[in-house]
Amino acid sequence: MKTSTKLWIGLIALVILSPLGLILPAKLGEWSADEIHKMAGCVPSGMSKISEIWKAPLPDYAFRGQEDSSLPALSFSYIVSSILGAAAVVTLTILIGRVLARREHSDAP
Repeated sequence: MKTSTKLWIGLIALVILSPLGLILPAKLGEWSADEIHKMAGCVPSGMSKISEIWKAPLPDYAFRGQEDSSLPALSFSYIVSSILGAAAVVTLTILIGRVLARREHSDAP
């Protein structure tokens, strides 16, 4: 089996497993900077610096108005979010690869 086929299979498996992000935090906990401050009385400086930099395009991986939906509906949202994220990463990787390949080709004697 080709390496690229193995990578695609792995990526698809991760997309399918993405709804675990709904189940595991409920069982194990998931803490924001505010929750860590409540529990520990302080927040690590690195965490407090970066906690407000990024705002997710799909907060909680759910579509707008779907935050309180059933687990199957939220699972579907998680899968769609992971497909969109994976597609963005794959597209960006291909574009960077093409730019670097052109640069390398133009530098060749």
